[in-house]
Amino acid sequence: MNSSCFLSFSWKAVINSSLRKMSFKVLSSDTDYKDQNWDLVKVKSKVTQNTMEHLHKMIKAGGGPKAIHRHTVVNKKLLVRERLKLLFDRDSPFFEIGILAGMSMDYGDIPAAGVVAGIGKIHGQFCIVSANDATVKGGTFFPITVVKQQRIQRLAYLNKLPCIYLVDSGGAFLPMQADIFPDRDHGGRSFYHEAVLSSLKIPQIAVVCGSSTAGGAYCPTMAEEAIIVNGPGVIFLGGPPLVKAATGEIVTEQELGGALMHCSVSGCTDYFAESEEEAFEMCRESVLTLNTFQSADCTSWHKPLYPAEDLLMISAKIYLTKSDMYDILSRVLDGSMFKEFKGKFGSNLITGFGYIKNMLVGIVANCNALSFQDSQKGTHFIQLCEKRNIPLCFIQNSGNPEETVINDDQYEFLRNRAKMVSAHSCTQVPKITLCVGGCYEDDNFTMCGWDFNPNFFLSWPLVHISSSRFEIQKIKLEETSALKKYYEENSFEKFDLFFDDKTSALHKSSRMLCDAVIAPEETREVLSICLRIVSRIL
Repeated sequence: MNSSCFLSFSWKAVINSSLRKMSFKVLSSDTDYKDQNWDLVKVKSKVTQNTMEHLHKMIKAGGGPKAIHRHTVVNKKLLVRERLKLLFDRDSPFFEIGILAGMSMDYGDIPAAGVVAGIGKIHGQFCIVSANDATVKGGTFFPITVVKQQRIQRLAYLNKLPCIYLVDSGGAFLPMQADIFPDRDHGGRSFYHEAVLSSLKIPQIAVVCGSSTAGGAYCPTMAEEAIIVNGPGVIFLGGPPLVKAATGEIVTEQELGGALMHCSVSGCTDYFAESEEEAFEMCRESVLTLNTFQSADCTSWHKPLYPAEDLLMISAKIYLTKSDMYDILSRVLDGSMFKEFKGKFGSNLITGFGYIKNMLVGIVANCNALSFQDSQKGTHFIQLCEKRNIPLCFIQNSGNPEETVINDDQYEFLRNRAKMVSAHSCTQVPKITLCVGGCYEDDNFTMCGWDFNPNFFLSWPLVHISSSRFEIQKIKLEETSALKKYYEENSFEKFDLFFDDKTSALHKSSRMLCDAVIAPEETREVLSICLRIVSRIL
């Protein structure tokens, strides 16, 4: 299918008058993915779906049954995800950040890096929340925890989101302390960010649900407002055993750093809560005082004409073509409608306008390495969206390396790519990057890769991101054979295949080099949440 192939008059093109008024053409999609006899593609899509479901279930179990029993029964505290349910509005979406972070690390599996983080609504206001999971190594911080925490704060800065910290942590994991605190971008940097975000009028609120010890004690004391739960909530640099060893004084946790002491003597906390439930209600009340206007979401839009489930099949193909990119757009955009920009100029880059749940977005999607014409086109379109204040969505797909033949003059080629890099680097409109078919070599630069600070960086599960195009070709062929064997053995609990390759999406996400690996069939929903978040700063 080419860019000019659209639906003729048929039942698919019968859309209501309000949609026709938009004057965007409707993309056609001739492939019936349910009837295709693509055995290997079906195998890969099934393996991917089952593996991701199993991984998420394992991660959400935190530190396991024993740790959960100690946390809930012995210590009488709520689990971290129960806390988030109490904090967010009942009908709020929850966009989780970095759920795969901490998996398959050199020092073991640290589910969600010991911190459950994400974006949701509190009284209609989008907020980003970082919540320690005390069932994972007592909520202590590992090096990957620090990386995730700083990405959360970076997202708060990029998207102007109030920060809420649910503190229940034993501080740094002492055997790895040397790798957590010494450098500029290590542990202490999160306290620097907390102060700077506050100075930029990005609210900082902390709820102390459990321990807040050692270096972690700075988080609530530096927050603009701090709430502490009577009993389990304690804040101190060194606990009673350390006090006794250093001074010989015997003191209880509550005397040293309990809720009553901090609310009435030290003044480190501002609100005294008798229970976690009361603490979260207090936090919700604090959000009401932020004096920020949040426009109501539009609840009426036109669904795509084609099923989102097809995206799972598309994602399992070894390489995605230009036709596949149009198929993806037809399953993501409202009414499958797309106004293409410079459709006959630059064959390896698709640019144009569409709506996702009534939110206008500029699409920049590549389907192979970019020629100088593609780069000129991309630069022009990015600048156009900048002038019109339209958020950009970069959809990365480096295509098949065997089909990459660029005959441009190398200087013209490089000069125009550099212009496109400059254009998206300097634009002030929000940028969302989604990798659907891999991103190789300097496509990472031209297509707004991780290094270029997109507001959100998302990926489908089977993609690879690398500086070598032909190395990926070899990996993909080997992976396809391994996936088939993997599926036949029904060994969904063995995740080595997905994490071992350092170019894979899951490996990138485990190291917090990606905000979220999303299910392909959920692409439209996730992009709509991201667009609603960034619409606040347009």
